[in-house]
Amino acid sequence: MSYHANQSFSLFFVRHGVTDVNFRGLRCGGDLDIPLTDIGCDQAYLLAKQIKMMDLDIGLIVCSSLIRVQQTALIINGVLGNLQTVTDPSFNERLLGEWNMKSIADTENDLANGVSPPGGESEEQFQSRVEVGVERINALLPRRPLVVSSKGVGRILNTILGGAGRLAVGNGEIVEFAVRRDPLDKLFLDVRRPHQV
Repeated sequence: MSYHANQSFSLFFVRHGVTDVNFRGLRCGGDLDIPLTDIGCDQAYLLAKQIKMMDLDIGLIVCSSLIRVQQTALIINGVLGNLQTVTDPSFNERLLGEWNMKSIADTENDLANGVSPPGGESEEQFQSRVEVGVERINALLPRRPLVVSSKGVGRILNTILGGAGRLAVGNGEIVEFAVRRDPLDKLFLDVRRPHQV
């Protein structure tokens, strides 16, 4: 299912800073709630300074309820100037059950092929949950929200908004999903990495 917008809009997405589990190349789902490392905090701070310098006119922060995401959002918000922050668990990372703390390399093929992790969420369940969050922020799009979450949520946002492939977002990286409607009422998605411009 893809998202049906009534207008053109930009939605900014940030992946949280690095955690110890990320650093070790292991899976870390939404059912594993761990904090950022010191490096992850530094990534969030440096990214926040970049966002401020880019003057992206962000008016609101929406984030998942996971501590690594909350920490990232708090650091960014401190630099941007105390914006309204909304916590929405719909944007929590996919529940990975028995795949938590397993090597990314060992589980990547299964994940890419649609295998559901034992004790976790299926791809369909995960996407449906994120779609609920997107619908909730639909009315907030004129405020140019920044969604702070995890890698899987960025991938699903790309899918929902009409993007192709399995989008990968690095720790402490920002992506802009620029959705526009052409004169024939067809939606187009342009995925931009504004810090690389």
